[in-house]
Amino acid sequence: MIANTTAKASAQRWTVALIFIGFIIIDQLVKIWVKTHMTIGESIVITDWFRLTFVENNGMAFGMELFDKYLLTGFRIIATIALAVYIERLIRREVGWGYLVCLAFIMAGAAGNIIDCVFYGLIFDAPQWPQVAQFVPFGEGYSTWFRGRVVDMFSFPLAEWTWPSWLPGIGGQRYVFFSYIFNIADACISCGVVALLLFCRQTLNSEFAGSAPQENQEQDLAAS
Repeated sequence: MIANTTAKASAQRWTVALIFIGFIIIDQLVKIWVKTHMTIGESIVITDWFRLTFVENNGMAFGMELFDKYLLTGFRIIATIALAVYIERLIRREVGWGYLVCLAFIMAGAAGNIIDCVFYGLIFDAPQWPQVAQFVPFGEGYSTWFRGRVVDMFSFPLAEWTWPSWLPGIGGQRYVFFSYIFNIADACISCGVVALLLFCRQTLNSEFAGSAPQENQEQDLAAS
């Protein structure tokens, strides 16, 4: 029994680590390619509803800017560390797989954007249009520690239309449904949170109530 428990815990740690490292690598490779091959504002049309559009932002997911840069980055770092500690405690408590995988996606997404904020200002220049960004010696970039801009690129304009001219205020204006531009890290966070809400409700409730999560996770799987 002890051997089985130890093997499960080891497998869960490796799974969390692979998800975490794997998606950070994918996220950073895509961001670096976009930053070094596209100019700010450039858009590559893949299909009518999918485009690569290079933008940068100083804020939260989907380009929102609600807090000071240092405060936001500091919060992300603390939250990621706290989430890693929480995951390790869950593994020791023999929690089920689904809950851990969702948390691993969220942690990977948070860490992916932290890298941009902490390091990109130190290692990339700020080229004039139409040049693309290049790597520079460490510390000679466009900004300082914790002041880097997050790279976003995925755009899914699911529908576009022009409002009738007779509508007050918006008449004649072009509207794009789902105009958000995001990156893989943002997608990891969003998918992890949505999966938690859809498939791990009982586990979330038990965590807030302080009861054993494993039994409730079995109920989650049965309900889904």
